[in-house]
Amino acid sequence: MIEIEQILKSNEKYSNDFKYGTLSSSPSKKLAVLACMDTRIIVENVLGLNVGEAHIIRNAGGIATDDAIRSLIISHELLGTQEFIVLNHTECGLLKLTDKEFQKKLTEKYNSDASTMKFHFFPNLEQNVREQVNKIKSTPFLSSEISVVGFIYDVRTGKLTRVSD
Repeated sequence: MIEIEQILKSNEKYSNDFKYGTLSSSPSKKLAVLACMDTRIIVENVLGLNVGEAHIIRNAGGIATDDAIRSLIISHELLGTQEFIVLNHTECGLLKLTDKEFQKKLTEKYNSDASTMKFHFFPNLEQNVREQVNKIKSTPFLSSEISVVGFIYDVRTGKLTRVSD
């Protein structure tokens, strides 16, 4: 609870000078980003974005899960986004195992069957980015006119490499 108390103190300072209360929920750059949850990635800084300019959707691996796609559909249909970015990164933890290995580890640790859970581990970073881009593009509830571009962020240099478009 020590961290929670610090967070509340920090929020008190933040709210004293709060200036974003009048921003629209629609991103001004009409952009949505699907990125990994890795703590080394400050998506807004990596992409040169400010508050209010893009929707940022994060999960382990930057995977186009059903829930991420649900968010992208809402972002487009209800809030006007026209471009999507998939952002993966070097040294991703999802490159280290397979779903089966992780399911086995969890099953043994918690004595409960984890074999039906999907974790979306992947062996190849560039291939994963392409697969996520293709999954988004093939979603029947998104316009084919939406631009979907994939990038890999290098956690050691801060540079982006375009993977697909």
